[in-house]
Amino acid sequence: MSRGRLAMAAFAWLAVALTWVGVAAQLSIATPRLMVDTAAGTFTIETYPLEAPLTVAHIVALAKAGFYDGLRVHRALPGFVVQFGDPQTRDESKRASWGRGPAAASGAPIGAAEISTKRKHLVGAVGVAHAGVPANADSQIYITLDARPDLDGHYAVFGQVVDGIDVPGRLRVGDIIIRVSVQE
Repeated sequence: MSRGRLAMAAFAWLAVALTWVGVAAQLSIATPRLMVDTAAGTFTIETYPLEAPLTVAHIVALAKAGFYDGLRVHRALPGFVVQFGDPQTRDESKRASWGRGPAAASGAPIGAAEISTKRKHLVGAVGVAHAGVPANADSQIYITLDARPDLDGHYAVFGQVVDGIDVPGRLRVGDIIIRVSVQE
């Protein structure tokens, strides 16, 4: 076999090996689940670390730190979304500001807009809210209560409710998020 053919064969085998390494790496990526205990019941979110790795890592870190524990739902619109993640909701006297302003987040934006065409806003899609700049999304999580294709391409969908799909629709403004825990 000539050197040229030998080099091409070696390159082909290297390409196959790298493809398999890439597939193996994707298969070994942890897919954390978020268990959300609320006043209306419990639901489980499966995350999408392949499509939104920074978003998933950010939300998982906040959950592990107890950031969401004791927060209240600040937005609940039937047929649209239910939303939580504003630390101001721990204080009933700040109700008029819930969900608004710089104090309505953890203070550490994700810093990237991980908007994927692969994940759509179907019933139970879980995304991160932002005030016009997707890279500035932070701690506010929303769950769609109906299919919302109008949101596709504007927000990062980082998960899907896979258990307790009826619970988010029962949540009302002021309901408590008792705890968000992570199952890895």
